[in-house]
Amino acid sequence: MRESYDFSKSIKNPYAKRLKKHITIRIDEDTISYFKDMAETKGISYQSLINLYLRDCAIEHRQLEIM
Repeated sequence: MRESYDFSKSIKNPYAKRLKKHITIRIDEDTISYFKDMAETKGISYQSLINLYLRDCAIEHRQLEIM
């Protein structure tokens, strides 16, 4: 490992705005189980599946109807 590195010619990551952000969220256990079961059948992580659902809602501007 070098003692120092030269970052003077480095550039910003153009994809930095697209990176995921770590957050804490409270979700009911039955909801988590639902997504874990679905994710297992799809072969992806349940966090990725929840992210895909939320992204779809945001893109489609879906509104929650509370009854």
